Amino acid sequence: QVQLVESGGGLVQPGGSLRLSCAASGFTFRSYSMKWVRQAPGKGLEWVSGIDSSGGGIVYADSVKGRFTISRDNAKNTLYLQMHSLKVEDTAVYYCARGGRIGLSSNDYRGQGTQVTVSS
Repeated sequence: QVQLVESGGGLVQPGGSLRLSCAASGFTFRSYSMKWVRQAPGKGLEWVSGIDSSGGGIVYADSVKGRFTISRDNAKNTLYLQMHSLKVEDTAVYYCARGGRIGLSSNDYRGQGTQVTVSS
């Protein structure tokens, strides 16, 4: 069955960095666009970034542009999100999702998420 397992979250100070990973299994990873979405406490899901099946077509939400970098390794069936210059407002549960690379869809398949907390 389809599995997406995120890792790499944690507690970091403002201005710090984290690298999230998402291990995919149960489907042909290299055939799908992927994305990262997040949910801050008390708020709805927010699309963060997306990438097409071959690693191109990269797009970012304005709120993370210039600070976050999405990438993928199709040989390892893994999606990444490198986050720099983290802000308190980046605090959220981060999910990787299989689906269209831009925006949110009810057809997205998400993992269980990894918590990122930015706090001094």
